[in-house]
Amino acid sequence: MSAVSLHPFETLTPQRVVEAVESLGLWLPGEPFALNSYENRVYSLTDDDRRRWVVKFYRPERWSDDQILEEHEFLQALAAESISVGAPWEDATGATLHHFEGFRFALFAHVVGQAPELDNPAHLFALGELIGRVHDVGARQPFRHRIRLDLDTMVEESRIRVLQASWLDARQRKSYGQVIDSLLPLLAERAWPESSLQRVHGDCHLGNMLGRDEHFALVDFDDCLMAPAVQDLWMLLTAQSPEEWQMQLSEVIEGYEMTREFDRRQLEWIEALRTLRLIRHSAWVTARWQDPAFPRAFPYVADSGYWDQHIRHLEQQRLALDSPRWLA
Repeated sequence: MSAVSLHPFETLTPQRVVEAVESLGLWLPGEPFALNSYENRVYSLTDDDRRRWVVKFYRPERWSDDQILEEHEFLQALAAESISVGAPWEDATGATLHHFEGFRFALFAHVVGQAPELDNPAHLFALGELIGRVHDVGARQPFRHRIRLDLDTMVEESRIRVLQASWLDARQRKSYGQVIDSLLPLLAERAWPESSLQRVHGDCHLGNMLGRDEHFALVDFDDCLMAPAVQDLWMLLTAQSPEEWQMQLSEVIEGYEMTREFDRRQLEWIEALRTLRLIRHSAWVTARWQDPAFPRAFPYVADSGYWDQHIRHLEQQRLALDSPRWLA
C-alpha cells in the first residue's frame, strides 16, 4: 500500500503516540497499550512517576475543535461536582486539547474497575444515581456545538450510507428501503420534543462504565450530545422477561431520583431509540470501512447474510414499535 493511500490512523505508530504524550512534558518509560476503540485511537500508558493515563487521539474530521472542547468542558463541570468521570488533563496554560503532527489528542487519568452487572440491583441503583447526577449538571445549560439526537436526520443519513454500500444486492436494497419506509411513521409517532433535550453522555453501554462494588464512573464522553434523559438509561434495561425488566427499571429510576426526577413518559421512546441505534450502527460501520480497523473488527458486514439479518432485525423493531415491551 502506498503512503498516499494510508488512513491517517495507520501512521499513528507507538513511537508517535509516545512522542505526542512526551511533548506535554511527561516521560514514558514503556510503550502504550492499545485499548478497544474504533472511532478514535485510545491507549493506556504509565509515566515515570508510575501514574497511569489514557490518551485519546480523535478521528480526523469527525468533530470540530469547538465540539471536542464542549466535551471537555462538560467533563470538567462534572468533575467539579465530584462526579466520577474521566476528566481531561490540563497543561500549564489550562489547555485540554493538544496537537501533534496533525493529530488532536487529550490525556485522561486512568479509571480502574470492572463493568457493572446489570442483574445486580445494587449496581443498577448505583448507575441510576450516577447518571442522575450527570444529568443534573447536564440540564443546567445546553451544548452550543455538539449535535442533537434528531430522528429524521439520522435515519435519512443512515439510509443514504447503507444504500451507497456495494454489499447489498438488488433484493436487499429494495427490502432495506421498504423496511425503513415502514419504520418512519412509527418512529415519528414516538419522536421526542425539542424541549426534552439536554446534555447527556450519549453512549451508556457497559464498556463505558467502570467501578468496584457499588461505585462506578462514566468514561468516554466522545458521543455526548443533546438528547432526552432516557438515552442514557435504556441500555441498562437488558432483561428478557417483564418481571426482570421491571426490577431493572425500578432500581435504575430509584437511584436516578436520588438527585432529580425522571419523567416516565420518556419510557415510550425506548423502542424508537433502540431502532435508531440499530439503523445507525450498520451505517457507521459502512461509513468507516476505509479505516483498516473496521474490516478487521467487523468482517461479517461485507457478507450478504449480515444484511439479510439486519433487515430482519429492523422488521422485528417495527413490531416492537407497534407494541412496546412491558410498558402497560
